[in-house]
Amino acid sequence: MASGASVQQVLSQFLLQPERLDVQRQRVCRHLMQCRTAAMGGRQLHCNACDHEQVQYFSCRDRHCPQCQWRAIQAWAERQRSAVLPVPYHHVVFTLPHQLNGWVQLHPELIYRLLFQCVWGTLERFGRDPKRLNGQLGMNAVLHTWGQTLNQHVHVHCLVPAGALGQDGHWHAARSNYLFPVRALSRRYRGLMVSALRQAATQQQLHRVTHAGEIDQLLNDLMATDWVVYSKHCLQHTNSVIDYLARYTRRIAISNARLQQVDEQTVTLSYKDYRQAARNRQMVLSGEEFVRRFLLHILPKGLMRVRHYGFLANRCRRARLGQINAALQVWRAAQTDEATGTHTNAAPPLCSQCKCPNMQCIGIIAPHAEHAAERLRRRC
Repeated sequence: MASGASVQQVLSQFLLQPERLDVQRQRVCRHLMQCRTAAMGGRQLHCNACDHEQVQYFSCRDRHCPQCQWRAIQAWAERQRSAVLPVPYHHVVFTLPHQLNGWVQLHPELIYRLLFQCVWGTLERFGRDPKRLNGQLGMNAVLHTWGQTLNQHVHVHCLVPAGALGQDGHWHAARSNYLFPVRALSRRYRGLMVSALRQAATQQQLHRVTHAGEIDQLLNDLMATDWVVYSKHCLQHTNSVIDYLARYTRRIAISNARLQQVDEQTVTLSYKDYRQAARNRQMVLSGEEFVRRFLLHILPKGLMRVRHYGFLANRCRRARLGQINAALQVWRAAQTDEATGTHTNAAPPLCSQCKCPNMQCIGIIAPHAEHAAERLRRRC
């Protein structure tokens, strides 16, 4: 078993022709391969305890990077702590049918935008129904594009407080352990998404789908199939909600911990087989196939994979949460918006010799352009 196997290692070894990728994928792969290397620059550290000196290279901070996301998880969770309501939360998952995977690759920005729009449209309609909650819902939504084996599996995780804010300012609590009936959600979601895709096709927004009859035929077929909406158990405690939020919000396609072995030709990864009670299994892929699958999950530049809706929308969250907490007669500390929240300070680096956190920065190391160029030349 290879020690310290990483996505960085796999890309450096098996990404043979990066210049053939689109600009965004080239950019992300460059970031991941250069993360915490001389190509990123760094700082010279001196230990005040034992006088040892060492170099700490900077990270790339790319949202696709396994090395950077674990710290982002902790910082993001702290910023969200004051925005969690003292009510149960429902976790609902909306899956995009795999028949649309080809369209996702051709028009990712459009499909993802419509997906978020239709997921929220579905839940909002149910929330405003006078026979249900009769008010405005809140929703944190996170886009995931992968399955356990890095296959293309587009779905949206939604974390929804169990209640709605009525027009009268009162809190209308959900009365069931499940927010809404999943069959009804599925039908509504399917109708909205198919209708949105038809409209997009009429407006020539699916212009890369070249076969004349493919759009109508596929959408007709999709209307005749059941779409998957899954409602998970209800979360009762604030810490559980924050853990869920952090886990799903900052998760990436694959972590380095799941890479079991990398040799000259193959990559072995671990995964959970949910068809077999989430049993742990291993899969062996060729290096080129692993890279191909990984590249499927690089999002377009600027696309927001985490979105907030209803009374949790960024523009009104502070005021709405104040209303809800007042209605629940719960005092809360001043709300901290994600955009303005303070970041959790990273733990100070430890000395590699004496393990003391007494390291002092004594110099900045500029990015090493020659090192970066050499790493990329090896792939060409």
